[in-house]
Amino acid sequence: MKLNNKAMLITYPDSLGSNLKDLQTVLETHLKGVVGGVHLLPFFPSSGDRGFAPMDYTKVDEKFGSWDDVKKLSESYYLMFDFMVNHISKQSKYFKDFQEKHNDSAYRDLFIHWDEFWPKGHPTQEDIDLIYKRKPKAPVQSVKFADGQTEEVWNTFGEDQIDLDVTKQVTKKFIKDTLNFLIDHGASIIRLDAFAYAVKKLGTNDFFVEPEIWDLLKEIDGITAPRETTLLPEIHENYHIVRKITDHNYFSYDFALPIVTLYSLYSGKADRLVGWLKNSPMKQFTTLDTHDGIGVVDAKDILSDDELDYTKAEMYKVGANVKKVYSSTAYHNLDVYQINTTYYSALGNNDHAYLLARAIQVFAPGIPQVYYVGLLAGKNDLDLLEKTKEGRNINRHYYSMAEIDRETQRPVVAALFDLLRFRNNSSAFDLDGAIDVKQPSENEIQVTRQSADGQTSATLTANLKTQEFTITETTPNGETTEILTSNLAAVK
Repeated sequence: MKLNNKAMLITYPDSLGSNLKDLQTVLETHLKGVVGGVHLLPFFPSSGDRGFAPMDYTKVDEKFGSWDDVKKLSESYYLMFDFMVNHISKQSKYFKDFQEKHNDSAYRDLFIHWDEFWPKGHPTQEDIDLIYKRKPKAPVQSVKFADGQTEEVWNTFGEDQIDLDVTKQVTKKFIKDTLNFLIDHGASIIRLDAFAYAVKKLGTNDFFVEPEIWDLLKEIDGITAPRETTLLPEIHENYHIVRKITDHNYFSYDFALPIVTLYSLYSGKADRLVGWLKNSPMKQFTTLDTHDGIGVVDAKDILSDDELDYTKAEMYKVGANVKKVYSSTAYHNLDVYQINTTYYSALGNNDHAYLLARAIQVFAPGIPQVYYVGLLAGKNDLDLLEKTKEGRNINRHYYSMAEIDRETQRPVVAALFDLLRFRNNSSAFDLDGAIDVKQPSENEIQVTRQSADGQTSATLTANLKTQEFTITETTPNGETTEILTSNLAAVK
């Protein structure tokens, strides 16, 4: 099944139930009509980072299920798979062969040799300081080989995630073979994880290196486009860089929306949100939450530095059980640009504020992606956080089937499901339709989405200060129907 304009669920294979079969059951029962696509976070055998250190893309980790389970999902939902274009596991057969055979390995050139990358006399401290990195040390790891020699290789992220040299033929073949395999096995969308880090070049900060990054994307598109598979480059950075992806006619992420929406709901002011929605492209996926933290750097220049500081301070003050320490090295978080919390808890576990945030996401340009914890309006999982001392686990709760049965009965969750079903079924949200964003007053926002033929429209009218809102739909016969309001008696 190819990409279609319906909301997408983001989930690990073992987070809604214990495995892919449980996930299929949840989708067929509780989530019927709520989502049309699934971003199935890495389900391959992996040596770390909750799947993002893949060892073998040709296998489904046995604890999750089999390729037959993935195939069954693909028959009813468009699926997104991750491809870690920047790195692969240290435990993969490729790196193990390299360690065993060293320079005689067929996979030697798959990796970036630190000493060969730098000219004589480099890297200097100035060179290291220039590199865009998310951890406080040079992106390098020392490797001991079976022949007794030791060498350093490029290592941007975790110790088990060894960077790939995307300029070499052996890597190009690996990319092509892997992508074709994933498409053969149900991928409608390939998410290029850590895409901006993939190209390294002397004299640059090794992040989104132009024009070489476009050469890489064009090569990958040459593999996926003929097979009608969509690419989604993943970039967490200032929106100016993300806009370049849009300008090249690829789908992009709106990672700025989460912080802009939080600022708007905390302050009650509509101006920043109105400005952002007016300038957002339709060819994007929107998010409020993901498997990582809530990104801050993504909204820089949309919000002022003072407004960003205000939002972070309010998140720690208003957010339920959100503490700065959860986003520190004490909880294994080295990314200073992300805050660890669920979106529901960031809004103080407030049903009204949360529903309005989701309504804003639904009316924003693009296709909404909803993380599984957010779909169930999940609170911060402090038990898992403390058990693992991993900051991001605060937003990675494991739901049992019994829990899902209970959580889906909550009024806020039921209302969110109704909202997403409406979004999936109304032609007002055509991606080639129109959007009109108005600011009636300092605290109010009105967003109208209109179908491509102009016959159907949907309007969100909201007061960000009081968090009251109304959603209406006008059909071709001119009849206007109230779809959802914040004044749900059952929502406390």
